[in-house]
Amino acid sequence: MANPVTDLLLPAATDRFILLANHVLSSASAATDRLKPYSGRRMRIEVEHWQIPLPPPPPLVLRVTPAGLLEAAGSEAEPGADAPPELRLRVDAARPFEAARRVATGELPPLHIEGDAAFAADVSWVAGNVRWDIAGDLERVFGPLVAGGLSQVGDKLAATARALAQGAASVLRKP
Repeated sequence: MANPVTDLLLPAATDRFILLANHVLSSASAATDRLKPYSGRRMRIEVEHWQIPLPPPPPLVLRVTPAGLLEAAGSEAEPGADAPPELRLRVDAARPFEAARRVATGELPPLHIEGDAAFAADVSWVAGNVRWDIAGDLERVFGPLVAGGLSQVGDKLAATARALAQGAASVLRKP
C-alpha cells in the first residue's frame, strides 16, 4: 500500500543525504581519489536491528561516479540493476543512543562492510577518515566572526547531545 508521506519524503531525504555525502567527499580529494577507480560499482547500505518505533529506512543503493562521488542507483531500467552490488554496508541500529553518541563524537556507528576486498578497504578508509568541516562551511557563508559564534554554540549543543546520549545509553545498559 502506497504511503503518500513516505513516497514524498523518502526520495527527498535520499537526495539530501547524497548531496551532503558528495559535499563532504568533494572537500577531501584523498577520498574521491580512492573512490575513482571504482567508478560504476555499487554499494548497498542497509540498517539492521532497528529499535525505533518508526518504519526503518529502506536499503539504499549508491553508485560511484567517475569523479569519485556518489549517485543513487538501483532503478530497474538500468542495465545490470538486478545484479547484486559489489559492496554491502550494514549499519547496526540495535543501540540507537550509543550510535548517536558515537556520531556526536565524530565516530562511526557500528558498521559492517562485506564484498569486494579492495573496494571495501577504500570505502572503510573513506568512512573512517573523512569528516564534514561544518565550521569551514559556516565561515564561507557567514564570515569568520559569525561562524566562530555559531561554531561555539554548535559545540555546546553537541556536548549537550553527547551527554544526553551517554546518559541514556548508560541507563539502558543497566540490568
